[in-house]
Amino acid sequence: MISMRRFILSFSCVFCLTAFAFSQNHNEQQGGEPQGGKPQNGEQHGAVDHQAGHDAGCGPVEEHGFDPGATAFHHVSDQNVYNIGPIQLPLPCFLYAPGEGWKVFSSGNFHADAHGNGQVAIDKYVLVEGLVRRIEDPAFPSGVVEIGHHPYLKKEVQENGKEKEIPYICHSSTLYPTAGRSTADFGMFGGGISSFYDFSMTKNVASMLVVFLFLALVFNGVAKAYAKRDGMAPTGLQGFIEPIFLFIQDEVAKPFIGAKWEKYLPFLMSIFFFILGLNLFGQIPFFGGSNVTGNLAFTGVMAILTFLIVNLSGNKHYWEHVLWMPGVPAPLKVLILTPVEFLGIFIKPFTLMLRLCANITAGHIVITIFISLIFIFGKGAMAPSLGTGVGSTILTMFMMAIELLVAFIQAFVFTLLTASYIGSAVEDGHGHGHEEEGAHH
Repeated sequence: MISMRRFILSFSCVFCLTAFAFSQNHNEQQGGEPQGGKPQNGEQHGAVDHQAGHDAGCGPVEEHGFDPGATAFHHVSDQNVYNIGPIQLPLPCFLYAPGEGWKVFSSGNFHADAHGNGQVAIDKYVLVEGLVRRIEDPAFPSGVVEIGHHPYLKKEVQENGKEKEIPYICHSSTLYPTAGRSTADFGMFGGGISSFYDFSMTKNVASMLVVFLFLALVFNGVAKAYAKRDGMAPTGLQGFIEPIFLFIQDEVAKPFIGAKWEKYLPFLMSIFFFILGLNLFGQIPFFGGSNVTGNLAFTGVMAILTFLIVNLSGNKHYWEHVLWMPGVPAPLKVLILTPVEFLGIFIKPFTLMLRLCANITAGHIVITIFISLIFIFGKGAMAPSLGTGVGSTILTMFMMAIELLVAFIQAFVFTLLTASYIGSAVEDGHGHGHEEEGAHH
């Protein structure tokens, strides 16, 4: 059994790196598009379930039918507020705009409604569908400003020729466009560099912190139990954790890595328990609904860590196999094998990133869609019926049971593939010996 202190240190490093990634890129595209109504030009966009209203002469916000797609994407988005059932908990905002400096305050200062739309603007920052945005128009006043209760959506053509719905804020009978936070997606997901940077603690970061502290307490308690009951049979929580440790050690680390398994076991344990804890935490009903492992910022950091460890650990045999495979004709190496093997170095972590993100996000979306069946097939515009309520509940419970299984499977698959990649980088030139080393231990 590995040193518990080494494991806890490795686990802490993984948490810090993933938390930093969320501060850089909240993956705004995943959050879908904010709900809105009817802009001044009369075009209708999106779907809102707000009551019809009128915001200071900017035009009516009309009520539209229920949109399950927008609801599902809103559910899996990373936001600047944290919800526990109907209770909305504010989170600290750390915002930076070039030329204007830092703004630090609580997201509760926006006085957001149940939909996450702020009723006031703070130094040109607003909250739309739980996400901080900024009004860039210099005509908009600074300080704390009362704004229209509902955002308006207008389609605008971007530099790449694509149309994008932009939330507008109403103030003094005028609509002001808002800009989203800067994202490090290089434009691939509709983001890019905007007029401000958001380093706030979001819902996903708060969830990561809760899971990190909980697991740290658990593992610290297990470590103390091992020290106190040295040589004795495990009991309680120690007895629950030890079989999982031994399973990852004996069925993953030793067979796939071989003689050097102990060196990499703290990292494997860290990613397994962190992913598993976040997967399970995200399934707790009415407790934030976080989608951490379904966010590319998180899975990307995990994949980058795997990429660095694998390639920094690669021995001569590994790089020979990648760059110039022995015993193969030179033309075949240059034209086919070497390019394919070199691309494989980057494809492997990329598939790790996408597999975890897609599986977890899909589960969250499907559950939300099943719940939405109550409103889709209910009597009237928003009146749920008994039949759809019962059917939706049964489907949702079934899907949650499947998701519980997926939570364990995806944590195990990510750890297993990571171990196999490390094993291929550190194995000797004979390609054997892993099983023998595993048997000795």
